[in-house]
Amino acid sequence: MLENYLTIRVAGQHEMIIEKSRFICSIIRATDEKTAQEFILSVKKKHWNASHNCSAYLIGERDQYQKANDDGEPSGTAGVPMLEVLKKKQLKDTAVVVTRYFGGVKLGAGGLVRAYSNAVSETCKTLGIVERSLAIIISCTLDYPSHAKFESALEKEGYQIADTLFTDKVVLNVYVDSSYVDLFREWATNLTNGQVQMLENGLKYREKDVV
Repeated sequence: MLENYLTIRVAGQHEMIIEKSRFICSIIRATDEKTAQEFILSVKKKHWNASHNCSAYLIGERDQYQKANDDGEPSGTAGVPMLEVLKKKQLKDTAVVVTRYFGGVKLGAGGLVRAYSNAVSETCKTLGIVERSLAIIISCTLDYPSHAKFESALEKEGYQIADTLFTDKVVLNVYVDSSYVDLFREWATNLTNGQVQMLENGLKYREKDVV
């Protein structure tokens, strides 16, 4: 597993009008080729009457799965420029389709490259990019009277809470960098006078907005 990487914040769409043509960019996270290919097919089915549904995806820790398709546009003017935007932004596990409804004005090879590139770039900017960082989840169990103060202290110190469980006690699952586990344990113990029970509960990615 990668320690950290960049990807799209949320799946979504963004539309642009360029020289009377509609360019609709759809983008998702895709951790395998099957997901990416099914997504591409679903967009093509939705926009079956479009002039083109050009696509690209970049998947894997070493970007080992990548593909670009011009879907009828002149070779190299759509899919590859879209893929290059994903690479330039260093996005991983991302699939994108740009749907074009031709508006009657020919853009030429250079114009097409710019249009498809801008469609992907603007969509990433609109929907946002996140950095996913691998951290250890430490489950902190406390009595109800203690948890509000503990949660407030976590936020003040900059710790991110993955989720909170309420049963007979309160369990806060906290993201902690591997190099800070011992310091966190000492801090939490001192803060609660030893009343908190802590258990390392595996690894999980946390997300931070980049754009």
